[in-house]
Amino acid sequence: MVKKKVISVISEEENRGSIEFQVFHFTNKIRRITSHLEFHRKDYLSQRGLRKILGKRQRLLSYLSKNKRVSYKELMNQLDIRESKTR
Repeated sequence: MVKKKVISVISEEENRGSIEFQVFHFTNKIRRITSHLEFHRKDYLSQRGLRKILGKRQRLLSYLSKNKRVSYKELMNQLDIRESKTR
């Protein structure tokens, strides 16, 4: 239900360069790779790719949280992502 709402919102924008779309795309990739790693636990290249994508998404989310706080909160709720721990 929530995923359909997010997809419709993102597809209406059609702005693939926007931070929101990139975070959405990375989240889909992360979920796909995570499900792959449940069956192939020793696929170390996929583990490395997952860590790289997680880092990219984390950097985008930190930028979004600093500059567009409202958009950040909406995106976190829509994609069902936990907020990062602050240091």
